[in-house]
Amino acid sequence: MIRPVYWAGDSVVMIDQKALPHEERYLTFQDYRDVANAIRDMTVRGAPAIGIAAAMGIALGIGRSPASTSGALADEFQRICTEFATTRPTAYNLFWAIDRMTDRFRRLCEDSAGIDDVRRALRDTAVAIAADDIERNRRMGAFGSTLFPHGGGILTHCNAGALATGGYGTALGVIRALHEAGRPVHVYVDETRPVLQGARLTAWEMKKEGIPATLIADTAAGACMKQGKIDGVIVGADRIAANGDTANKIGTYSVAVLAHAHGIPLYVAAPFSTIDFTTKEGADIPIEERSAEELLSVGGVRTAPDGIDVYNPAFDVTPCHLIEAIITERGIVTAPYDQGLKTYSTDEE
Repeated sequence: MIRPVYWAGDSVVMIDQKALPHEERYLTFQDYRDVANAIRDMTVRGAPAIGIAAAMGIALGIGRSPASTSGALADEFQRICTEFATTRPTAYNLFWAIDRMTDRFRRLCEDSAGIDDVRRALRDTAVAIAADDIERNRRMGAFGSTLFPHGGGILTHCNAGALATGGYGTALGVIRALHEAGRPVHVYVDETRPVLQGARLTAWEMKKEGIPATLIADTAAGACMKQGKIDGVIVGADRIAANGDTANKIGTYSVAVLAHAHGIPLYVAAPFSTIDFTTKEGADIPIEERSAEELLSVGGVRTAPDGIDVYNPAFDVTPCHLIEAIITERGIVTAPYDQGLKTYSTDEE
């Protein structure tokens, strides 16, 4: 199984996703600041994987902290968490993971745990978050596969596979479940400009696992729908508001509008750690804007004239009325999402 980020010895190891698909390169980190930078520069990306990387980065920082008193360790813990909280503003799993680590640290302090015990416990918590994510994704895949009893053509946008999670995938986890069950499935992979996560990452995953797939230009999605190639659309999510509005990679909203116009269902697959019940609707979700260089160049080759203004939001928001269902590890939620998500949220984490 593809493992994009994991704990090894006393280090954090991750696939350098910027090097894919040309090179499968693994990087080893022994400084939490390097892990934070890897999140910022998209060496690791995808909301669940970002959360896992942050949890492991926090454990790494505390494990190597020179603090010799509980008070000094608490100050260091807060500094490290603040560092990770500034890396990617849209991905809610990041903040969920920081909260999990903070809660664990607080309870350890209340129990007067020794510094070495705190270090071990935080490491174990981070590793458990990664393992738990894989199990959540597998459950999500099982639920989602019921929506395609006969398989079919499925369009994806961006990468919501093993690379974006602990190892199995959200949107691609559903596709993996269909493939494992022997149902005929063909994946249409949007290239996903400007960073090409579909062309570089999703296509790589599909080739690596032998799942039939065809790469298309982002602008070909509507034509493929009109030609009857697409039976459904599955995407991941970086943050889901309480009403079901969903932030995902830029271009998802366009795909949702096209799917709605052609009567094709669009499904969002995401773990409950992606749902932000403190954000009422999509308009309140913070949208990260990234470097202009991502849009001005492709593969290091400049494609736009000097001096041109650039607007490069990393995400957009798909309103809930364009979403057929939200697939979670707890079940499939349909509209009205504000009620359905709240009902499922009563389950224990």
